[in-house]
Amino acid sequence: MLFSSVVFLFYFLPLVLGLYYVLRFSVTLKNMLLLVASLFFYAWGEPWFVLIMLASICFNYVFALLVDKFRERRNAAYTIITMMLIVNLGMLFVFKYLAFALRIVNENTSFGLSIPNIALPLGISFFTFHGISYVIDVYRGHGAVQKNLFYVALYISFFPQLVAGPILRYNTIADQMVNRKESWDKFAVGCCRFIVGLGKKVLLSNSMAIVADHIFSMGGTSEVSSSLAWLGAIAYTLQIYFDFSGYSDMAIGLALMFGFKFEENFRYPYISRSITEFWRRWHISLGTWFKEYVYFPLGGSRVTNKDKMIRNLLIVWGLTGVWHGAEWTFVVWGLINFAFIALEKIFSFDKGTRFLPLRHLYAMFIVVIGWVIFRSPDLLQAGHYLGNMFGLYGNAFWSDTTWMFLKEYAFFFILGILFCMPIATRMNKLMVDGARFRKPLELVYPLTIILLFLVCVSYLVKGTYNPFIYFNF
Repeated sequence: MLFSSVVFLFYFLPLVLGLYYVLRFSVTLKNMLLLVASLFFYAWGEPWFVLIMLASICFNYVFALLVDKFRERRNAAYTIITMMLIVNLGMLFVFKYLAFALRIVNENTSFGLSIPNIALPLGISFFTFHGISYVIDVYRGHGAVQKNLFYVALYISFFPQLVAGPILRYNTIADQMVNRKESWDKFAVGCCRFIVGLGKKVLLSNSMAIVADHIFSMGGTSEVSSSLAWLGAIAYTLQIYFDFSGYSDMAIGLALMFGFKFEENFRYPYISRSITEFWRRWHISLGTWFKEYVYFPLGGSRVTNKDKMIRNLLIVWGLTGVWHGAEWTFVVWGLINFAFIALEKIFSFDKGTRFLPLRHLYAMFIVVIGWVIFRSPDLLQAGHYLGNMFGLYGNAFWSDTTWMFLKEYAFFFILGILFCMPIATRMNKLMVDGARFRKPLELVYPLTIILLFLVCVSYLVKGTYNPFIYFNF
C-alpha cells in the first residue's frame, strides 16, 4: 500500500487515525491498534510476506533475550551475535541475492544451476537492519532488552517507517512507545509535513519519472543526443531525491500525527560541496547505521594507518552498494562513492573552504554519473548511456526530443531544482522569527498546503504514473 494512493489517503489513514484518537485514553490500546494496522498495511499487497517479517521479529526478540542473559560470558555472547547475523543476513540473502549469486556462478562455470524466481518481500532490507541494530544495541548496553514481544513487533513493523525507513534505533523509540504525548500542534505539523512529502512524490518525482524512464529506455541501447541523455540523467537525479525524501517526509509526518518523533533523513543533499558531505545529508539513517554497526567496529578513521582506513571504507561502501540491490551496477555505484570519499579523506578535501562553486559542481557531477549507473539495468547499458552523455558514439548534441521534453516538463524541472535548496527551511524561519512577514505567511501557508493536497489528489484520481523506487529494497 503506497502512501501516495487513494486507498491509503481516504480509507486506511482516516480509519486508523480516527480509532487511534478514540482510544487516546489508553497507551496499550493505541499501541495494539498501531500494531494491527501495521501488519494489515504490510500484508495488503502480498499477505504471505507478513509471515517473513513476523519470523524476523520473533528471531530477533529471542536473540536479544539470549544476548542480554549471556552478555558477561564473552564467547557465548559472540556466538549468539554470530547466529543472529547468520539468520538475519541469511534470510536477506535468500530473498534478495540468491538468484544473483547463482547467476554469477552460471556465468563463470559450466554448472548450469537452476535460478529460482523468488519474490522480494517488501522492505526486507529495512526490517532486517532494524532487527540487527536492536540485538547489537542490547549487547552493547545502549538500550534495555525488551521482554515483551509486543513492543519489539511494534518497533520493527510500525507502518510509517516499515517499507522505506528512516531506519530507527530501538533506544530512540522505546520510550516513545509507552510515554508519548499527542497534541494538536504535533498533529498539525505532521499533516503539513505529510502533505509536503506527498507533493514531492506525486508532483515532482512522478513527473520526473516519466522523463527519466522514457529517456533511459532509449539511451541505454541506442544513440541519442547528448543533451537528451543529460536531461534524462538530471530527471532521474531529481526523481530519486523527491521519491525518497518525499517518502521520508511522509513517514516523519505520519509519526507526528501519532505522537512519535523521527529524526530527519535528508538535509538538502544536492547543495553539497563534496561526496563526503553528500552522504552526511542523503539517507542519514542508513549512513548512520553503517557507521555504527560496520565502520566504527572495524576501527573507522581512527586506525593506525591510512591503509586500514581505506580498507574500512571499501568494506562499508561495498556493502552499501550491495544493500541497494542485487546487480553489478549497485556494486560499481558503491565503489565509485568509496573511491571519491577515500580521496577526499586522504587529501582533507572536505575541510577546504576555497572554490566552493567549483566544489559543488564537482560533487553534483559525480552524483549524477553515479545515479546513471544506479538506474541502469546492467553495466553494459550504463556504459552505453554514459557514452551517449559524452558524445562517444558520434551522436549529435541537440535533438527535437530534447526540446519536446523541455517544453512539456520545464515547470517541473524548475520547481525540482528550486526545492532541492533549503527554501522551505527559510520560509519556516521567516514565519517563526520574522515579525514583518509572520502574519501574511500564517495565512498563506495553510492555504498553500490545502491547495497542494487538492492538486495531489487530483493527480492521483486521474491515475497518473506513480512508481516507487525504494520498493526494490
